[in-house]
Amino acid sequence: MRSMKVLAVLTLGSVVLLAGCDRARSIKFDNACFYDKDGKFSEEKAKDAYVAVMKYHGYPVYKGIRQKLWVTDYGTGQFSKLGLGAVIWVNNEEHRYMLMDIYLLPGQMLPEHWHEKSAKNPAKLEGWLIRHGLSHVVGEGEANLSPQIVIPKCHMNGTVTVKHATICGPGDFAPLNRATARHWQYAGPEGAIITEVANVHDDSGVRHSDQAMNDHFLGKK
Repeated sequence: MRSMKVLAVLTLGSVVLLAGCDRARSIKFDNACFYDKDGKFSEEKAKDAYVAVMKYHGYPVYKGIRQKLWVTDYGTGQFSKLGLGAVIWVNNEEHRYMLMDIYLLPGQMLPEHWHEKSAKNPAKLEGWLIRHGLSHVVGEGEANLSPQIVIPKCHMNGTVTVKHATICGPGDFAPLNRATARHWQYAGPEGAIITEVANVHDDSGVRHSDQAMNDHFLGKK
């Protein structure tokens, strides 16, 4: 019966999921869970969290997706506030097309960055289709950031250079206005699952506004 409320609780490390027929749900993460006693980032626990976000939204946890899932905290030690999970499903450099899914925890920021042309590929031009949750897709234009967005101190001491946000929910598509434009995203209270389409992706062409994150990212390649 629709009037009956069913409560299911799943505890997974730092994760608590509450689900009911009335869709009153919540999902939260404790940053400390993602680091060991020496402060080392745990990629496995980060993957646990993103898989939990997938299950929370009813996104299919495909066979082998955990192995394909790339995660990072950009060396900040603040993964719950700033980080990324991503699966590149295809990146065809010969014919220049790419498909990727991006995963963000609740209130997690994907840091400000842009894409330059590389020795092999043109500058990446991309757009984002929000599948689940909500994301503030931020780029060039008139500043209109929501007060709900709190830039973490670990990102250029709490600053960014572009502040025009398009708030996107499921089914909304937001294109980058031009290649090489700086952009970033900030997930809503239930996180976000986003499909990115682009001409091509090349890690060597990625540049972050925060130099420390830029050094960390390029140093991993």
